[in-house]
Amino acid sequence: MKIILRLFISLIICLSLSGCWSAKELTDITLATALAIDKDENNEYKVTIQVVNPSEVAGDQISSRSSVATYSATGRTMFEAVRKITKISPRKVHLSHLQILVYGEEFAREGIGETLDFLIRDHGFRTDFTIAIAKGLTAEDLVSVLTPLEKIPAQKIASSIESSQDNWAPSKEVLLNELIESVSSEGKDAILTGIYVQGDPDEGKSMQNVESADAPAKVRLDAIGVFSGDKLLGWLNEDQSKGFNYITNNISSTVGWVNCGDGDRTITLEVINSETKIKGSIKNGKPEINLDLNIAVNVADVECSIDLTNTEERNEVEKKLEQKTVDLINDSVSAAKEYESDIFGFGAAIRRSDPQEWKNVKDNWATLFPETDVKANVTVQIEQSGMITTPIYNDIKKKTKEGN
Repeated sequence: MKIILRLFISLIICLSLSGCWSAKELTDITLATALAIDKDENNEYKVTIQVVNPSEVAGDQISSRSSVATYSATGRTMFEAVRKITKISPRKVHLSHLQILVYGEEFAREGIGETLDFLIRDHGFRTDFTIAIAKGLTAEDLVSVLTPLEKIPAQKIASSIESSQDNWAPSKEVLLNELIESVSSEGKDAILTGIYVQGDPDEGKSMQNVESADAPAKVRLDAIGVFSGDKLLGWLNEDQSKGFNYITNNISSTVGWVNCGDGDRTITLEVINSETKIKGSIKNGKPEINLDLNIAVNVADVECSIDLTNTEERNEVEKKLEQKTVDLINDSVSAAKEYESDIFGFGAAIRRSDPQEWKNVKDNWATLFPETDVKANVTVQIEQSGMITTPIYNDIKKKTKEGN
């Protein structure tokens, strides 16, 4: 009996160590890193995928072959177009490692809603890929550009959006679930970061683009695209996009500067923390939004004569940055009002604070939003002034006077 029991246990252990029965070898599949969506001249979906060449990515050896390839196909539906790529791809395409999805600007202006059902329904997708818009060109042209430094262009674009969001702030990393929620929910409209090509996109498709010190075509991040429903309406500029991120509590670090001293000299400040609280209400039938921002900064660069140990002078710098931030916010709100697009979620804030009143205004929110009174209260506090208390500029100015 003991022998039979031992054999049974051994069999169970062997079965558990048999590996993944459904696993696919890399030699049998094609891994897509980027997916581009456009429409062709017949108004059919045109899908372009950027796929990895495993032999070029795996090793450190330099060759004359590209580390990625692109394949395109058209179809009446998204699913049909993706499947038709197998006609030209040597293997079945797997989308589970997708890093970025790009809509062409023209396509985004017509509406992206019909593509979202396929993206969320297909079990082959994960939802942690970044979504963006190819500004001023087709998505196909954008994902076909080869990038220096990064072997996989899709990885470069996704990393740039994340890095810009964390350290500069005019861009925003938007994943699939967030996009669907913004497109479909009440009281908030969607945004997506724009990407463009500096130079000739056709030159960017050749290996010369990665072999040159100064690439003929460079992929660059632009500002934020504004949606109404599922349609792209237009663009915020860089300052307006930064204002959007301040309002939506999406600033982890960025840089600001204010004038100091005489002339056009400046003091540069690094934002190390920013917290925003939004309170919405309706008073006398008119929506009101109050924004409370608390911003902590470090002094990064001083080009004027100033004593940072002096409380009054520190307070003056803080007040200047407070006003400049208020101006950024007001400019961003004004731009969104022109588009009649509540990208900040002000309607959602009113819904949370007063659900009953929201029911009375939600059907007319598109027309009420531009009339919303937005008040921003910004508090800036300098945390650290750096390793030195007296700017080097003071010593230079003093030496210059002595030399004269």
